[in-house]
Amino acid sequence: MLLDVVAARFGETFKAHKSNALVAEVKIIGGPKLILAKPLSFMNLSGGPTSSLMNFYKLDPESLIVAHDELDIPPATFRLKQGGGHGGHNGTRDIISAIDSNDFARIRLGIGRPPGSADAADYVLKNFSSSEKIELAVTLEIAADALEEMARNGIVAAQAKFHEPGESGTA
Repeated sequence: MLLDVVAARFGETFKAHKSNALVAEVKIIGGPKLILAKPLSFMNLSGGPTSSLMNFYKLDPESLIVAHDELDIPPATFRLKQGGGHGGHNGTRDIISAIDSNDFARIRLGIGRPPGSADAADYVLKNFSSSEKIELAVTLEIAADALEEMARNGIVAAQAKFHEPGESGTA
């Protein structure tokens, strides 16, 4: 959803790519060209398409930014992070394995924990409520601003601009 927001800002649409992903290319004003990619695989198998795209475009892990949902961050918030482990996220785990590196940036979009003893797997697949969709739309616009800032000026500058004081984004 975040990449849809970014692509729409630049009037771009996603097209099928031989890497098993949908791809849109955008040129950030005052910044680099971004290759926006949405793997067509199951989330847990994101590594293959990511690795294929990185090979196709001759990109290194340091130029990769992965956006993913995060149970450990409250809904309607996001955190920026550079490197680190997969934190239990199977899509991130698969990307780390496929590209043999964890040295990439992440935009961790908060969805919060499921209520009570609800199953996390079911929770992450459920549709958003009407009120959640409204909050999500705002969060995605701000996260898109953060992605553009990361592309222009790096993750440290983006963290300084979009995190609350005292948040490092490295957790």
